[in-house]
Amino acid sequence: MHDAASWAARLGGDSFLAQTFNRSYAVIPGQAADVAGLLSWDDLNTILATQRLEPPRLRLSMDGEMLPLHRYALPVTTRRAVTWHRIQPAELQARLAEGASLVLDSIEKIHPPIGAAAEALERFLGTLVQVNAYASWTEREGFGTHWDDHDVVVVQMYGAKRWRLYAPTRTAPTFRDVEAPDQPEGDPAADLVLTAGDVLYLPRGWWHAVSADQGTSSLHLTFGLVTHTGADLLTWVVDQLRSHLALRLDVPRFAPRGEQATYVDELRKEVLTELSDPELVGRWAESVDTTHYGRAVTSLPYIDGLPARPEITVRLTAPRARMTESGPDGTVTLAAAGTAWDFAGQAAPLLRVLLAGQPATLGSLAATADLEVKDVASLLSVLIEGQAASVVGTAL
Repeated sequence: MHDAASWAARLGGDSFLAQTFNRSYAVIPGQAADVAGLLSWDDLNTILATQRLEPPRLRLSMDGEMLPLHRYALPVTTRRAVTWHRIQPAELQARLAEGASLVLDSIEKIHPPIGAAAEALERFLGTLVQVNAYASWTEREGFGTHWDDHDVVVVQMYGAKRWRLYAPTRTAPTFRDVEAPDQPEGDPAADLVLTAGDVLYLPRGWWHAVSADQGTSSLHLTFGLVTHTGADLLTWVVDQLRSHLALRLDVPRFAPRGEQATYVDELRKEVLTELSDPELVGRWAESVDTTHYGRAVTSLPYIDGLPARPEITVRLTAPRARMTESGPDGTVTLAAAGTAWDFAGQAAPLLRVLLAGQPATLGSLAATADLEVKDVASLLSVLIEGQAASVVGTAL
C-alpha cells in the first residue's frame, strides 16, 4: 500500500469510490504480509525513544479520558532552561498493562514508510490524510463508544482488535455542528475482529467501541481523511466571487428595507449563477487539488538549484498535482501547490513519471523525455522552488 494503485486495488477501485466511499463501512480481509514494512514494534520503540513527543501528539487514554502526563513521563530541564517530558518506559508500560491505550498522532510525519502510504492514499482519494497509531493490550477501552467527524481507513498491523459498530444517529455530523448526535441504542450493527492485514473503512458519524479483548497485543494505524462538505464548497464559491462588485460592497445595515432587499437580491443572483454551473464540483475539486501545499520537504544541500548530476533522485511532493496538455503551441501545464507552470511539450513524459508519485533520477527522467540532464535539473529546480518537488537522494 505504498502507491495509489495498491490502495485502489485493496479498497476496490472505482466500485469503492462509487458505492462505498462516504456511504457505508466495509471490511477488506487481508494477511500480515500485506502490511509488512509499514510499522513494526521495533519502529515504534525507536520512535518513542528518540522523539520528543508531548501530549496530545503522544498520549495515553483510558475509559475515554487522557491520562495525566506525570503518570508516565518526567519533566526534564536542560541547562538552557528548556523543559520537556521524558517518557519513563517502566511507568509507561505499567499504565498500558492497566488498560491504557497508547496513541501517537501524525506518525506519517516521522516515519517515512507510513508517510509514503498516506501520500498514496491521498493520491487515490483526493483528500489530505493524517495517520495515527494505536496500541492496546487489554479489553479495557481507551475511548469508549464514540464517533469521528472524518472518514477513516483502519489498517490492523499486529495482533487483533474488536470493533463494535453502530449506525450514525445523525446524518453527516460535523466538527462544527448545530447539535450533537444522540448516543446509539441497542445492539451494534456489526461486531468485527480485525487481525493483522485486515482493513476497515468507516465513514464519519459511525459510532464505534474498540478493544483489544482477543488475548493479544494490538497495533493498528488509522488513516484519517479530511472531510469536504457543502459548507466547504460554498466557502470556495464565495472566494471565487470576491472579484464581483456585489460581494465587495458593504452590507447596507442602516439603509431602508428596500435598498437592503435590492442588495440581497444582487448577492442571490451572483451566487445562483455560480451554483448553476454544471461543472462547479469539478472546478472546485481541481482548485483544491492544485492549490494544496502537499507534503513539501527540503532539498538540502542544493539550496541554489540542482546540479546536472544524473544520479540525483527527485520526486513530486504534491500528491494531487494535475497536468494538462491542451496548449495551442504544444505546451503542457503542471498545476501543484498553488502554482501553475507551463513547459514545452517535450517535458510531458517526465512529468507523467513524477505524477505517478515514485522517485526518479534526473538521468532516468532525461532518458524518458529525450532531454539533457541539465534541462531536467533546471525544470526540477523550478518545481523545488515552488515547493512541489524535492530531492530524496543526493549525489554526495
